[in-house]
Amino acid sequence: MTSIGESLRAATARLTEAGIDGARLDARLLLAEALGKDGTWLFNHANDELDASVEAAFAALVEKRLARQPVSLILGRREFWSLDFTVTRDTLAPRPDSETLIEAVLAELPDRQAPLSLLDLGTGTGCLLISLLSELPNARGTGVDINPDTLAVAQGNADRLGFGARTRFIRSSWWDAIEGRFDVILSNPPYIPSGDIPGLDPEVARFEPLDALDGGADGLDAYRLLAAGVEGFLAENGVIAFEVGAGQAPDVAVLLEQAGFPLRAIRRDLAGIERCVVSRR
Repeated sequence: MTSIGESLRAATARLTEAGIDGARLDARLLLAEALGKDGTWLFNHANDELDASVEAAFAALVEKRLARQPVSLILGRREFWSLDFTVTRDTLAPRPDSETLIEAVLAELPDRQAPLSLLDLGTGTGCLLISLLSELPNARGTGVDINPDTLAVAQGNADRLGFGARTRFIRSSWWDAIEGRFDVILSNPPYIPSGDIPGLDPEVARFEPLDALDGGADGLDAYRLLAAGVEGFLAENGVIAFEVGAGQAPDVAVLLEQAGFPLRAIRRDLAGIERCVVSRR
């Protein structure tokens, strides 16, 4: 039997040797999962010995990570905007960069008590829509995705987090099945150029859904569809917010301006990358 501290050090060394970034944090998350405890408990019990069943469970989780399976998929969940979202092979894992979009939308809404209507195109886990609803108590939201299994995950997240009564999820290819007008239209669409996908980290290229990654030859295919259709669904004085990949913000801003929606702002994520394009009617 080994102690918690010893097991963490050994797992961290193996993950580091395999070239995995953030190896120590990953090891802590996986051991906490095997124990059914949180990170603080681990820190305070570093000298406790692990029993054989926990050691075996931890070893199995580490092997999955060594195979480059993302921690969020191993655990089946990922935190975003202080909420815990279920993650599956049918969804992208929520990423901290995407919180930039939440901040950008909220900055455009002076009255957070207003009865706003939100539309999230390509909703995935529903993390963007649900996180905004957590800040807008009288808003209602519609999430759209083409994959019924993805929609089931989003609906489950909304129900479990207490937002089921204020959300609906629709199967649609972008605008095809949408009706009505919305005060906020947001999207984190596929934006990776097709030719770049094989070079992505294995955690992304092998374990995340291709249709949520592949943005076509230049990565802008989805933005062309979004910009072309938004006129028919945006309410008066409505807000448009799209997440974009590195270097894409100017091109996406032009697409929206050509559709009649002048640029309001380009917002950067914590790494300084232009991550969100905001326009208004």
